[in-house]
Amino acid sequence: MKTSGWLAAGVLVAISGMAQAENIGSVDTAFKLIGPDHKVVVEAYDDPKVNGVTCYVSRAKTGGISGGLGLAEDKSEASIACRQVGPISFNGQLRQQEEVFNQSLSILFKKLRIVRMVDAKRNALVYLTYSDKLIEGSPKNSVTAVPVERSVTIPLR
Repeated sequence: MKTSGWLAAGVLVAISGMAQAENIGSVDTAFKLIGPDHKVVVEAYDDPKVNGVTCYVSRAKTGGISGGLGLAEDKSEASIACRQVGPISFNGQLRQQEEVFNQSLSILFKKLRIVRMVDAKRNALVYLTYSDKLIEGSPKNSVTAVPVERSVTIPLR
């Protein structure tokens, strides 16, 4: 019983360390007679370790019956734009490269990922979005960067 308690606590800690998506809006791209329409959704992700930075991701969301039931595989295309939305401060030290968010795009094995990289030479935070699959990922990706004022040191591990 103690082991399952520690396991549950570990899962909660891992989940809380990841950014959570906030739906900003969507536009329909194709009408579906049965089930929701195909659409492009825009979601916001606040970096859990960097206060003052929000990433906006647009991505395709499959509709129809399979999409409505959560069984469809969404396309691998996504775009990202991260911006400073307030004063930048850090919640501890950052790794040189770290995944800050992932979201399932299909019932099995496909995920949208957002990775933060630190460009120490330019004092900037670089964010990359891409999708991967257990067998074969997609080379489709998008990248953006947020400059950090030179007076603010990015704390690296």
